[in-house]
Amino acid sequence: MSVWDDLVGQRAVLDTLRHAAAGEGMTHAWLFTGPPGSGRSNVARAFAAALQCETRTGCGECEPCRLGISGSHPDIKWVRSETSVLYVDDMRDLVQAAAKFPSVGRWQIVVIEDADRLGTPENPRTGNALLKAIEEPTPRTVWLLCAPTRADVLPTIASRSRHVTLATPTGEQITDFLVRSGIDATVASFAARASQGHIGRARALCVDEGTRSRRREIVSLPARLTGIGSCMTAATHLNELAKVETEAITAETEQRELKDLQSIFGSERKDLASRSYRAALSSLEKLQKQKAKRRVLDVIDRALMDLVSVYRDAIALSMGAPGMLVNEELRGDVETLARAATSEELLRMIDAIFTAREQMLEFNVPPQLALESMMVALRLPAGRR
Repeated sequence: MSVWDDLVGQRAVLDTLRHAAAGEGMTHAWLFTGPPGSGRSNVARAFAAALQCETRTGCGECEPCRLGISGSHPDIKWVRSETSVLYVDDMRDLVQAAAKFPSVGRWQIVVIEDADRLGTPENPRTGNALLKAIEEPTPRTVWLLCAPTRADVLPTIASRSRHVTLATPTGEQITDFLVRSGIDATVASFAARASQGHIGRARALCVDEGTRSRRREIVSLPARLTGIGSCMTAATHLNELAKVETEAITAETEQRELKDLQSIFGSERKDLASRSYRAALSSLEKLQKQKAKRRVLDVIDRALMDLVSVYRDAIALSMGAPGMLVNEELRGDVETLARAATSEELLRMIDAIFTAREQMLEFNVPPQLALESMMVALRLPAGRR
């Protein structure tokens, strides 16, 4: 089994990367872009492993391939941000470490999963810390950057990287992949539709009843938005769902981080007057709050995309489009929406969802306020329900 086998719907891209791993068209910086779920990080992981492969093919059998795919290769560094930004001090440290020669592999590889969090044109400090390393690369260092679009990355960095655009896998491709992974065909077909091209989401929908249950709650909201009271209730419910899911995900990690910190300081932490321990604890708590806030926003963002799928289904019904709906199991609710609102009104509702998304992610509007405003905009027109 090669390192490329789990990558779905990216045949053209994989041909380019295979040639580069073999030495044809190789460069020091790569930018992988594609919509959420297209597999940016998975493609970067496979490419990193192939670059270290003993046969330069990504065979999946040699030790460098196995270490690369598992994330434990000593010459492949992973940068993942669980907060809203990547910090400049961390990037400076990373640039210094990346300048060293590889210890066992052919390349010193750095994978930045969230290159869109390197800064903005108005505040490019973190990106500037990386820019010089990309402008004047060391001969054995490779940077692999991942972002949703080229526009999400600082222009100075994007222009110095080879751009690779990933495609959104089709429903058929995802279904086939899930079936080959041992998933029942009916469940795989549902997950492929509901995930809207997001492979990781499709897997979760197949194996986790909690994920399926939360999605059912979200996509059933539009047909219930008949008054101001129901809109306020829906906004609060969605916000609370995101918080509960975040707490379930982060609780164990936060406890482990606290124990690790206490272990480092040992008996010193018992001295409440210890400035160093109090400072370290305060820094950890601040970081954990930032990560939890980002996680809540990520969970809400995913829910908003599920909501969008319902309104797109309603437009498809209104226009008489053939084929199954994304939310085929909710066809009755979708028909209610299609009767209650015109296609133009449904488009405005989709726009309201994206407006709320922008308010939360770009302008730091509190989720509860953004969701309340959005839900009111999604209220079904009176007299046509």
